[in-house]
Amino acid sequence: MTRKAGFHENASITKLTDDAAAPPASQPAPKLHPGYLDRIAQEQLVAAVRDIIRQAPLFPPRMPRTGSPFSVRMTNCGRLGWVSDIDGYRYQETHPLTGQPWPPIPELLLKAWSELGRYPHEPEACLINYYGPAAKMGLHQDRDENDLQAPVVSLSLGDTCIFRYAGIQRRGPTHTLRLASGDAMVLANETRLAFHGVDRIVAGTSTLLAEGGRFNLTLRRVTEL
Repeated sequence: MTRKAGFHENASITKLTDDAAAPPASQPAPKLHPGYLDRIAQEQLVAAVRDIIRQAPLFPPRMPRTGSPFSVRMTNCGRLGWVSDIDGYRYQETHPLTGQPWPPIPELLLKAWSELGRYPHEPEACLINYYGPAAKMGLHQDRDENDLQAPVVSLSLGDTCIFRYAGIQRRGPTHTLRLASGDAMVLANETRLAFHGVDRIVAGTSTLLAEGGRFNLTLRRVTEL
């Protein structure tokens, strides 16, 4: 029997790495949906991502003021796209290199937003970060959006990453979990402004991407109504 592409209805749990203690009850954890996308849905989403990249090529974001490049490359889809360069972090309607509008958000991602985000307004941006084998992301907050009541919904494709998170204070205790291909995660309510980042990519843990590495797709609502 041919299996249709779909979404697994796994309960929301926190999947900690072996060397991480469970966070204290006073520190809420991101909501993890392990295996949310089955293999067929992952392959369909990768195809959609590659089509987006053909229209809006990956580019290296750069740190404000210094202009130092991030170790990830990125692009966006949706009405707005997040960019970072010497002038700062911001959302804009066009690709910084081509000057063209961003491609629309694929239906698979809009479905994930509806099922996991449970927010009455659609996302306006989807950040697409590509992590090569040596890429990482330091602890940061997602706070460039005007609507901080809206969730952040994240999907992983490709190699597993070691994801680190804390509370809303950068200097607080941190914990790690593994995000595997097909996993989804939601930052909402008390975790919406949690500091988080990617420690490293665990190479060879997925066969989804021929080039290896990991795509992280992050859906966001930017403006308030």
